[in-house]
Amino acid sequence: MAQTPAVELEVRGRTVRVSSPDRVVFPDRGITKLDVVEYFLAVGDGVLGALLDRPTTLERWPKGVFEGARMATRQDSSGDAFYQKRVPQGAPGYVETSRIAFPSGRTADEVAPTELAVVAWAANLGTLTFHPWPVVRDDVDRPDQVRIDLDPQPGTDFADAARVAPHVRELLAEHGLEGTPKTSGGRGLHVFVPIEPAWTFVEARRATIAFGRELERRLPEQVTMRWWKEERGRKIFVDYNQMARDRTIASAYSIRSNPRATVSAPLTWDEVADAHPDDFDVTTMPARFADVGDLFAPLVAHAAPRYRIDSLLELADRQERDDGHGDLPYPPEYPKMPGEPKRVQPSKDRDRPR
Repeated sequence: MAQTPAVELEVRGRTVRVSSPDRVVFPDRGITKLDVVEYFLAVGDGVLGALLDRPTTLERWPKGVFEGARMATRQDSSGDAFYQKRVPQGAPGYVETSRIAFPSGRTADEVAPTELAVVAWAANLGTLTFHPWPVVRDDVDRPDQVRIDLDPQPGTDFADAARVAPHVRELLAEHGLEGTPKTSGGRGLHVFVPIEPAWTFVEARRATIAFGRELERRLPEQVTMRWWKEERGRKIFVDYNQMARDRTIASAYSIRSNPRATVSAPLTWDEVADAHPDDFDVTTMPARFADVGDLFAPLVAHAAPRYRIDSLLELADRQERDDGHGDLPYPPEYPKMPGEPKRVQPSKDRDRPR
């Protein structure tokens, strides 16, 4: 069978080549590679704003999202999709990069989008989901966003996260902060808060832990901060480790690798209670974006206002002083961190009181 000729798209003064434009990426929806690229162009100001100047990991599905497709892992590199943390070889000259350091001490030059053509180029490589760091490339060690990840555990779903969301907004306001919610594109809900880049990853993570602990104190039947899955129960987990170095969250307007081709959709606070992740996909988001604009604009790099997290760090100090709450475990691939408790699954911890 003859290969369909590539097409060339003009993207704000750049020519971006789309190879195999009719390759089906989402079989259940009949969505092709060209459809994916054109989707990103339709929400161009939004997706570029979410990625602008940020080191970004590319989640690539070059064969599409078909039944049985799986992600490659550190242990098994034979998967159909993979995360690309280093800029691909042969990238065009307009693809700029940012050097970041992993917890291991190794470094990488990651794509740091500065223009919409970079997004289209990455989409041609099979990128569906963009995972930007909460930093900008001229200051990669100081986050300019706090990201609150409300992660439904088994037995809960998006509606449960949505019921927690008003309490998140209220608690943020008590600390002089304002965030923007978005669907994850799956079952979760994210709230991003723009902050001054005045603190380290360790400090931003500590502030997020303090926030999550207070939310858990107020909603003990709905929210958990337990790192170990066996302890979480049917609750919403506040994944505080999403604020650790080299942990990223799917960007606003990214496409998720599920059969429905849902996207991570920014919301107004008034929309959260009635929203459903399936409401927002590759076919519906362009019209919504044209109608409501970029609800995630407050999170664009260097935008104002930006908030301070002194109040949350003071809360962390009080929690440590009054309640004995110190640090919580880091992800397993991290080196042991100062002040971190034992990184042992509770059911396997022989020293744990029974």
